[in-house]
Amino acid sequence: MRLFIAEKPSVAKAIAIELGATGKGDGYIQCGDDKITWCFGHMLEQAGPDEYTPDDVPVNGSGRKIWRVDELPIIPDSWMLRPKPAAKKQLSLIGKLIKSADEIVNAGDPDREGQLLVDEVLEHFGNNKPVRRFWVSSQDSVTVRRGLSALKDNREYAGWADAARGRGRADWLIGMNLSRAFTLRAQRGGSRALLTVGRVQTPTLALVVARDREIEAFKPVPYHTIRAEIAHAGGSFPAAWKAKEDQAGLDAEGRLVDTAVADALVAAVTGQAGNVAEYKQEAKKKNQPLAFALSDITALASSKFGYSAEDVLNTCQALYETHKLTSYPRTDCAYLPESQHADAPQVLDAIKHVNPALAGIVDGADTGIKSRTWNDSKITAHHGIIPTMHKGSAAGLSDMERKIYDLIVRAYLAQFYPLHEYMSTTVGIEVAGETFAARGKVVTLNGWRDLFQDNDEDSDKDQDEGGDQALPAMAQGDDVTCKQATRKDAKTKAPSRFTEGTLIRAMENIHKYVTEPEHKKMLRDGDGIGTSATRASIISELKRREFLETKGKQIISTILGRSMIDVLPEVVKSPVLTALYERMLKSVEQGTAELDAFIAKQEAFIRDQVAKANDGSVAVAGGKEAAPVSTKYKCMSCGAGLSRRPSRKKGQFWWGCSNFPTCAQTYPDVKGRPNYSKGRNVQKTQ
Repeated sequence: MRLFIAEKPSVAKAIAIELGATGKGDGYIQCGDDKITWCFGHMLEQAGPDEYTPDDVPVNGSGRKIWRVDELPIIPDSWMLRPKPAAKKQLSLIGKLIKSADEIVNAGDPDREGQLLVDEVLEHFGNNKPVRRFWVSSQDSVTVRRGLSALKDNREYAGWADAARGRGRADWLIGMNLSRAFTLRAQRGGSRALLTVGRVQTPTLALVVARDREIEAFKPVPYHTIRAEIAHAGGSFPAAWKAKEDQAGLDAEGRLVDTAVADALVAAVTGQAGNVAEYKQEAKKKNQPLAFALSDITALASSKFGYSAEDVLNTCQALYETHKLTSYPRTDCAYLPESQHADAPQVLDAIKHVNPALAGIVDGADTGIKSRTWNDSKITAHHGIIPTMHKGSAAGLSDMERKIYDLIVRAYLAQFYPLHEYMSTTVGIEVAGETFAARGKVVTLNGWRDLFQDNDEDSDKDQDEGGDQALPAMAQGDDVTCKQATRKDAKTKAPSRFTEGTLIRAMENIHKYVTEPEHKKMLRDGDGIGTSATRASIISELKRREFLETKGKQIISTILGRSMIDVLPEVVKSPVLTALYERMLKSVEQGTAELDAFIAKQEAFIRDQVAKANDGSVAVAGGKEAAPVSTKYKCMSCGAGLSRRPSRKKGQFWWGCSNFPTCAQTYPDVKGRPNYSKGRNVQKTQ
């Protein structure tokens, strides 16, 4: 008997449809001699830090062990996994099915976590049966059938499981140890803030804090541009003034900042004759857009609709898993396998079935066109997000699902439309010794841009030089006249605040935010910080912790978030370190590095950082002075010393437990003493 263990019920059902279900049990589907069962994501979770600390550590009122400096760092000798409470029943069933199976098929999602979550269940039950791997990126019938006919040896994917295991352990080591170390350090400075540190979370927060402070410190610089209306025998057109290398009145950035010089230039060229110093026409083509990686569609949906990163990921997941209309979403690749080009007619047929309104556009597609998107050499673990061959229905789609699905469909259809072609014209004008430039663009074949309503993606570019204007026919040496020159006053603009889409793009392209040339070079070809599967959840967690907040489409750091970045050492918030770890995990995945070596480096880093955090105290969120811990007045909940702290009301005080956040007991102050009769515990969660 073969036992398929799927990552989730929806995958199990998709497999059962193709194998042919013959019965159903409690927690599994019978398909002839085969059985299919399922997980609910990870069925096991890391044991908490309390399980690794001595039994004699006192507990607080919530039953958790008190956080103490001398227990850090917490580094397990042997890592323990515990069944999640909600998974115990299904996990027990899977264990029984494994015992009766002759062969196991790992049907986790096609990524690191999907590999690990089934492998760790097999390890939990000590499985020694042969294991195969079912690996597909879509849940439509054709793809599932192909996957079933091409099962592989599960051992080929051992590196994927180890990489996921390494990520989980590294995140545990950093999160559990550094969060405690820096929270306790801040506590010694009089703060009651809970500082959660994460291997990816902290550098991401640092990006937003740095951007926000750059914006707030920005001072606009006034400058001038000069725009001229040029008259030619074939017609008039606008052109922009270009400064000479030795031009007077420029600042260090090459901007014209001297108003007197600008006015003199306007007066010198207005009404003057000139000539066409340069005239160049060039036929250009623009390739079809690539298919979507998750970061691409997140950035577009954030900009276009204001959707959060988590909303986009959840929507793409539903389109893939629930509706089966699109392929696997957690991908960092925008290319498609060349072998799938032959599937285009069936995919187009399914698109037309699901979207009758797009029938005309689908009929206009030419499957003989093979765009640059089809490129085997660019394929990573997963390909770009595309529509599937599943002839489902759009009736059950939410508004958000419908909009995201439409973006994916149009990007796919664009692959079968001709290149966008246009004639690009550049003109150089000489008037009274000054140079002006203009650009023109005339579309000769709209091609794939017919699929998009907002075709003018470049419409905001080069406006001073005329943008996409149609220039008159000219020749070098032609006479022209500057009918009128005008001074335009402008100011430099601060950088834009992050949106969730642009923040994910920044996490992916972290090298752009690193100044050290060696590190920039190293990061340029890397995967950034986080993964396509985790970046949305990282941002959500930062918002949940109130380190970040959203205002409209913008995402902004809070006072607490900034305070935390201020107290953390550079190495903890540096994207260089986290990117290095991601690259090491990639080597583990590929089998060129050992998991133990990766964890050993993590442990050394943790020991060093905990030692530094334990050396001193810091103030957080407001720069409060350190509040001394009383040796006389003790917390009635945990026995630790209390600290007397000023209240928000002038001249008033209150007493708080020095073991915060482990113990959040507080007491009113009465004439310099804690009022034990009115104590309360304000802690909701640790």
